[in-house]
Amino acid sequence: MRYQISGKQIDVGDALQTHVEEALDEVMTKYSQRPTEAILTFSRDAHEFVCEATVHLSTGLTSQAKAKGTEIYGAFEACLEKLDKQLRRYKRRLKDHHVKRAEPVEAFGASSYVIAAEADGEDLEEPSSLQPVIIAEMETRIPSISVGEAVMQMELVGAPILVFRNEGTSGVNVVYRRDDGNIGWIDPSNTV
Repeated sequence: MRYQISGKQIDVGDALQTHVEEALDEVMTKYSQRPTEAILTFSRDAHEFVCEATVHLSTGLTSQAKAKGTEIYGAFEACLEKLDKQLRRYKRRLKDHHVKRAEPVEAFGASSYVIAAEADGEDLEEPSSLQPVIIAEMETRIPSISVGEAVMQMELVGAPILVFRNEGTSGVNVVYRRDDGNIGWIDPSNTV
């Protein structure tokens, strides 16, 4: 597995890197035989340390966690515990997914934009154009997976919404977390 361990204005020493690699290897071997990449970033938030982790699995799924602690090792341990809990929760489904799939999940590129929101308290004047102001443009990947895998991926990442290509219909679909706690699914190909 490839590791990318970095710090934002923090020096991440060799001892911490070794500890992170060994602990992450232990958790990953319990749940996934072939993780491909782990990206960990340490930073500070006032008096606390923040650890953000993203683990890419060979099946194409991604698991993310974020935790804070008063010590850097404590922040990592809390983050690792969250990853462990996510993977333990989905262990059976991850293994079933891995057996069903001979190759990693196919993904295609798409553009992602950040659009400026109107500032609160601003005079609401008639806009001169209906074109939104684009703040940033990024490249994103849209996986080609089943609806069940999309829900699992959304849960693993902790995202409120996931756009994916439905393997069954080849159409672009969306799953999202509703305000009532349930999962919503938008499938434009199944219109009445």
